[in-house]
Amino acid sequence: MNRHVEEYLHYLSLEKNAAPNTIVAYRRDLSKYRRFLEEHDAADPETVTADLASRFVQQLQHDGLAARSVMRCVSALKGFHRFLLADGISRHDPTETLDGPRRTRTLPSVLTQDEVNTILSQKRLNRPEVDPDDARNLWVRDRAILEVLYATGMRVSELIILHQSDVSAEGGVVRVLGKGSKERLVPIGPSALSWIDRYKRDCRVRLHRRVGSNDVLFLNRTGAALTRMGIWKIVQTHANEAGIAKDVHPHTFRHSFATHLLEGGADLRAVQEMLGHADIATTQMYTHIDRAYLKEVHRTFHPRG
Repeated sequence: MNRHVEEYLHYLSLEKNAAPNTIVAYRRDLSKYRRFLEEHDAADPETVTADLASRFVQQLQHDGLAARSVMRCVSALKGFHRFLLADGISRHDPTETLDGPRRTRTLPSVLTQDEVNTILSQKRLNRPEVDPDDARNLWVRDRAILEVLYATGMRVSELIILHQSDVSAEGGVVRVLGKGSKERLVPIGPSALSWIDRYKRDCRVRLHRRVGSNDVLFLNRTGAALTRMGIWKIVQTHANEAGIAKDVHPHTFRHSFATHLLEGGADLRAVQEMLGHADIATTQMYTHIDRAYLKEVHRTFHPRG
């Protein structure tokens, strides 16, 4: 079974161009599945029944795994058994009728335009000049990061691998490497470009001398590329200091980017392209947020609202 799992993951990586995070998650899910099958004397794929696969999913739910994680696991199982069937390793697919829990789509938390402005207008992020006694002036970097997140709606996984060469000030766009290694061009406004330029001039040049991090744009205090957690801490720190009561994380800026575009009348297909969504149905959740915004405007300003 181990060999079959590795062959499947290899197939996903090379032929389906699956994202590294997907490979990691599927390996973890299929390892749980393999252990479950071994405990039930079904280590050979041919001996796996539909009932056994269903009991595995039920156990995941009983163990308290989130519905989204269970659905991902079901997807891993279905893909794995289809692979075995297509490769002639197995003669049947025990997951053909397997269903996971129904996911209830919750609307993501977004910042209002005033809240975004409150975060970006803090004194700490708006000093007239850098401190000559501060060897790093990391506040310039933080402001540039927040500006880029809001200006482009990119994912944190995309931000941490963004290179200096991906930013075209002349063209007013950034090249973003998204899920499945798919590239897209996203417009970026003058404010974000100005702060990137200031960061590169007043901050990055000092950080880069410490370690040398090639062309990665955003660096940590030691000169290495920032991590997801590093970006998360930066966002949360400045949101808390601005007095924002909501739970703000990097993806909140992505949700806010999409919502504010739609509130302003942007075309749904254009927003889909900028977010890098493969399916427009994923982008459509923001139209629900937009309707919620319209209802709030109606309640606030209509004489009988």
